[in-house]
Amino acid sequence: MTAPSGSRIRAFDWLRGVAVVVMIQTHAQVLLLPGLITTPFGYQLQRIDGLVAPSFIFSAGFALALVQVRAALAGRRQAQAKKTLKRIGEVLLVASFINFIWFPLLREPKWLLRIDILQCIGLSLLIALPLLVGLSTRPQVLRWLMLGLAALTFAVSPLLENVGGVASVFLTSKPGVLDPTTGATFPLLPWAGYVFLGASFGATVAMMKTEAQLWRWLGLLIGVGALLWWQEAVLKAAYPPHNFWLTNPANAAQRWTLVLSLVGVFRLIERRFPKSVDSRLARLLAQFGGWSLSAYFFHEMLLFQRHVGLFTRFFRGQADWPLYWVLTFALLALTWVCCRIWDKVDPKLRAKLSKRPAPAAA
Repeated sequence: MTAPSGSRIRAFDWLRGVAVVVMIQTHAQVLLLPGLITTPFGYQLQRIDGLVAPSFIFSAGFALALVQVRAALAGRRQAQAKKTLKRIGEVLLVASFINFIWFPLLREPKWLLRIDILQCIGLSLLIALPLLVGLSTRPQVLRWLMLGLAALTFAVSPLLENVGGVASVFLTSKPGVLDPTTGATFPLLPWAGYVFLGASFGATVAMMKTEAQLWRWLGLLIGVGALLWWQEAVLKAAYPPHNFWLTNPANAAQRWTLVLSLVGVFRLIERRFPKSVDSRLARLLAQFGGWSLSAYFFHEMLLFQRHVGLFTRFFRGQADWPLYWVLTFALLALTWVCCRIWDKVDPKLRAKLSKRPAPAAA
């Protein structure tokens, strides 16, 4: 089966869309009555929630490699690199703005270094960008290099989870640098590994001539992940005492195996049932996926911000399961409305900011 060169991979649009929905549901759990999240149902829900961050970070690496390699093969390497660098800057700007809202940055600038998921994605992409640009005309080499970097990142994470000093601000979740209790929420170790893994897949898809090439690489990643997941006990014993659920390669393998299995299902639907692409559900998921950065910002404000965060103001720790699902749906709907409005305002704002003043009269 041929694969049209430059065609959009809807499976990843849908993956990001599902990840946005589950992310909002995850954060809305602060509204639940104490103890409900520790029930058997709550435990299973948390297992699903644990796939949100890998989905976002993997998708970011995939998209970066995909567009960079395609642009390079079309002779637009430098132009695309500048565009990508600008986009990464926007991610880090939004991340810093959120830190400004949550923490007293003017009094304590140290909080600018707080690494949450947006900072992790932005910094990981910055690390990968020079390699992706430099090797974008050699995607075969690039995909194996990215796969090797992913393997190295996951392999060393348990060994470096207690690294101290300034490096711990970026590399680990170890507390004590910014303040006595808070470390990086999403440290580069191991989370940057998902960017490299996604980039290896993106480079493969960007150069593919047939659909079989996508499935072979997808099968390789899922197969390696399943093997490492199966060897969970061996990998746990291979390292000194560590936080297995954060840094062990077997845990990372479990996450990427499940995420990529979902990508495979979506890709199968996309190719075998092409009319599904135009269905209302598919378009809604793709729309949410395209708004992932905006959705992250707006749902956090609606949920937690002290002036507009009505959900936690009135319902924090108060909702049983039926009320929780009603509130979660309301939060999803309001987030969609905010993203829709911003989608119309953003282009006009960009156009206005980019206008240059008219030259002075002679």
